Formats: sequence, C-alpha cells, structure tokens
Amino acid sequence: MIINIPENSDFSIYNIPFGIFSTLDGSPRAGVAVGEYILDLAATAQLNVFDFDTAVFEKETLNDFISLGKEITKKVRRDVQTWLQDENSVLAGKPGLFIKQSEAQMHLPVRIGDYTDFYSSIEHATNVGKMFRDPENALLPNWKHIPVGYHGRASSIAVSGEPIHRPKGQTIPNGADKPVFGPTQRLDFELEMGFVTGKNTALGESIATDGAEDYIFGLVLFNDWSARDIQKWEYVPLGPFLAKNFASHISPWIVTLEALEPFKVPGPSQEPEVLPYLKYHGNKNYDVNLEVAITPEGSGEQTVCRSNFKYMYWNMAQQLAHHTVNGCNINIGDLYGSGTISGKDEGSYGSMLELAWMGTKPLKMKDGSERKFILDGDTVIMRGYAKKDGKRVGFGEVSAKVLPAIK
Repeated sequence: MIINIPENSDFSIYNIPFGIFSTLDGSPRAGVAVGEYILDLAATAQLNVFDFDTAVFEKETLNDFISLGKEITKKVRRDVQTWLQDENSVLAGKPGLFIKQSEAQMHLPVRIGDYTDFYSSIEHATNVGKMFRDPENALLPNWKHIPVGYHGRASSIAVSGEPIHRPKGQTIPNGADKPVFGPTQRLDFELEMGFVTGKNTALGESIATDGAEDYIFGLVLFNDWSARDIQKWEYVPLGPFLAKNFASHISPWIVTLEALEPFKVPGPSQEPEVLPYLKYHGNKNYDVNLEVAITPEGSGEQTVCRSNFKYMYWNMAQQLAHHTVNGCNINIGDLYGSGTISGKDEGSYGSMLELAWMGTKPLKMKDGSERKFILDGDTVIMRGYAKKDGKRVGFGEVSAKVLPAIK
C-alpha cells in the first residue's frame, strides 16, 4: 500500500469517495479520501495518467467531473484503487500528492441546483402520526402508495463544520389565539442520507426504477434541521417553509454507488402492492449503520441515536422514479434527502422529536443536563458506515454547532 490506511477507517481502499478541498496555498479542487489523507486529483492529473480533460479536477465543484459519465468516473476510482495497492505505481515516491485531511478545508462537493426531501421511513412517519394525529391511524391514506416528498431550498445547504444560528419565526404558544415571533424553542435534527444525481434528463422524460441507479452518482450523510414549533404553526396547508429552509448540512465526501454495492440488502415488504411504475427488482436498500451524537458546549460527546439506512420503506430507485414520473427533469448535482431514518426501537429514532417524544421524555446528558430539543452551544454529529466481510466503507461525519439567534 502506498500509504498507511488505519484499520476501521471510513476511507478504506474499498471506498475512494470524491470531494472538493482546499489548502492554504491552493484553490478548491477535487480529491479522494484515503485513510487520513486526501489524494489531490488535480495534482495527480499532472502525471498525464488520465485520458480526458482533467481541467474538471480544478473546478470548485464535482459537477463537471460527474458529467463525464460513470464510465469515466468509475475508471478513475478503479485506477486510484490499483495505484494505491501497487508499490511501483505512478503514485509511488510522490508524497506531495497526499494532503492530510486535518490540514485541508472541505467545501460543498457539488453545485446543488435543486433539492428534494422525502418522507420515506415508515417508523418515523408512524411516530409523527401518533404524536400529532390519531394513534390508531398514524399514516395518512396516501403514505403506502407514494414516496411522499417536497421541494426544499438548495441555497441554505452547507457543508459539515459550518455553524448555524438558531432560526426565528412565528409560533403559536399553547392556549394562545394569535402567534408570537422569536427564536425557535424546538430546534431539531433529522438523521438522513442524501443522494446526488449524476445525469441530466430532459423535461418530459421519466426514469424507471430498474434504471434509476444509472442516474445516481453517490450518497452523503444529511442533517435536515427542523424548527418544530415554527413548523407546527405554518405547515398547513402547503407544508414546511421557514421551519426547514434555514439550513441543512451534508458530509463533504460523496460515496459512490459502486462502493456501496456489496452492502445491498432487501427492503421491507410493501403492502398494499404498489403501482407498476414503483415496482422494482433486486435489492435496493443499503445496510449502512448510522448514529447521532450531541456535544454540549464544554462537555463530552454523547451518542443519542443508532439507526440504519436499511430501514427505509421507500428506496432511492422508487423515489427517483416517482419524482420524474410526471416528466420533471433532473440535473447533475441535484440533492435528494431520504427523510428522517428511524428504526423500530426508541434508541434508533432519528430526531429529537421522537427520542424525547415531543418533550415528554427528556434525554439525560453526561453533564447532568437534559435535552428535549437542541440548545444553543450544542454540536450535533452524524456518522455512518457499512461493514461486511472485512470491507468497511464510511462517510466520515456531518457536524454543526448551533449558535444563538441573530438579534
């Protein structure tokens, strides 16, 4: 191996995820994560080892690289894997091509033109239905027939590490007959995965479930923040607005579908039977372990949730097929959130709304404090990895600290 990769590293030889980074002496450019390092693809291209226009590696996003198509992007990944394992390869004796991740700044990996958020975990949707509607009829009539979703705001999606300020908006106090304005008192995280599209379609075209994976470049961890009290007041009749558009965070490395191929698993049984355009063949879910931790300011990190991407009722192929069945066009770099990922037991719930059950079951923290929702000074950290037969493919983390509302 050209460089040492620590055991249980998220960025093993089986991964090779793509991202955009910069150093103090350089502009943002493309790289791949390898262990604790970044292989600088723009610098590697100077060795004349690629047979395409490598100017794509010098861009501030991966969009142009992704647009070259999977035949090329998959070959780049395979070549890097081969070079790293060959002591006599083009990478040998060139330590300058490798930058420590700790010495680099990460950027949004793609230019996100559009963002869609789904609501595809049956456990999460059931929990929310029990809290806010009839516990005996928690799911709305359409939920098992369509992958429910909405279009969100792309401009406020940030990369891991960027802090956010507590959002403000209208809320309705209990028993009040008119709203008040101020910072949210119920700031929440949502544990999600996001997928990035790698091909364009024309207006009027649709994508079938069997071909959907050709249009998905890779996945990221996704924290889709929510202001629950603002949302409760505003979401009828048109859904989330200020409660969701203030910020979302993604992890900086895009893990390709090819890297996740060994971790495919069957999805849950879908009853009643879905309409023909939503039927699919083969395994479309992924066994990715997920966890959420909270670090109160001045205190230690505490894990509050352990879940798994395999729990999703609606898979990515179905989400993309439904998204485009009406002819909606998609573009390279578009981002699609899975919706909050919750499991069946309380420790696997993917939001504070569920973990503390709307504030009625506060979580005890190591420093003696309690959490019903996220407080100022808290840092929320999400991690994810897949592991099987000695292979580990991880996403690193997506983290963000909550700062007080701007006055």
